[in-house]
Amino acid sequence: MFASSVQTASGRYGAVLLGERGDVIASIDLPDRGHDITVSREAGRGVVFARQPGTFAVVFDPAGREAPVTLTSVEGRHFFGHGVFSPNGNLLYATESDFEAAQGIIGIYDASDGYGRVGEFPTYGTGPHEMLLMPDGIHFVVANGGIETHPDYGRAELNLQTMDPSVVFIDRRDGSLMGQLRLDAGLHQLSIRHMAIDARSRVWFGCQYKGAPSDSPQLVGYASMDGAIELIELPPETLADLRNYVGSVAVSTDGNRVAVSSPEGNLLVAIDVEGRRPVLVETLRSGCGLAADDKGFVATSGEGEMVGIAGASREPQHFPFLFDNHMLRIDA
Repeated sequence: MFASSVQTASGRYGAVLLGERGDVIASIDLPDRGHDITVSREAGRGVVFARQPGTFAVVFDPAGREAPVTLTSVEGRHFFGHGVFSPNGNLLYATESDFEAAQGIIGIYDASDGYGRVGEFPTYGTGPHEMLLMPDGIHFVVANGGIETHPDYGRAELNLQTMDPSVVFIDRRDGSLMGQLRLDAGLHQLSIRHMAIDARSRVWFGCQYKGAPSDSPQLVGYASMDGAIELIELPPETLADLRNYVGSVAVSTDGNRVAVSSPEGNLLVAIDVEGRRPVLVETLRSGCGLAADDKGFVATSGEGEMVGIAGASREPQHFPFLFDNHMLRIDA
């Protein structure tokens, strides 16, 4: 199955579960715009997170046997749109902001007892966005985008001159910092946002540049727990067409290709992780959501389109709703 937040034709917000062939299996209503989704087979639940700086997360039963439950962020915190379950499904972790202190937080929720909030860890940075659980099941990787936000100012970015993005590795057992990686100081306005993990446990990331529009820094790179962090060199024409914005990152089922999207540039790019070069560049108007299928990738758009790329044998489909930024593959 695939899952995505959506906006309906009537302008309301929700989330949908789609079958392998694109059939709508289930849908749920959301109080406002959703962002990313995480699912745990062990917990038998999924969670849709509010788009930052939202204050809700909706827990749902993918099988539709129980009604969704809405969680509200605690006072002084807001969600950043992403989260993961522990391997056994007993805990839910969410990227959040302590917005008065402008510090990133991982909120911890007890999925075995009504999703009560039971603690938090620091992310050792500002503006955490996507977080993933490493293949070892022990460490988180978190993209600290480096941008300060506050609910009083909506989505306004409050510290563009002093941004400090980083990729951090955190031990989920006690919240200790295992490593913090930064790009060159001259790239401090390159906000690291979304990630995917390849077959060698390297963390591929996509960036959004907040500096002068005339600049054109590289936008895609990878980091690893051994301390390496590097941007790859995309061809000038591809880089220009991304328009300083990567909206989503996904890895293929074999872990050997990474796909990135730019809804700003209407562009989808598939990259060979060993050769570190594009193997496909394709346009999709307002395309952002990405997920692996068995042979390639599925891409979705803010205009209701769903297409297969990079070897996926999938006929294009149009839906009566608009896809949001992310698409999640859910294995049976």
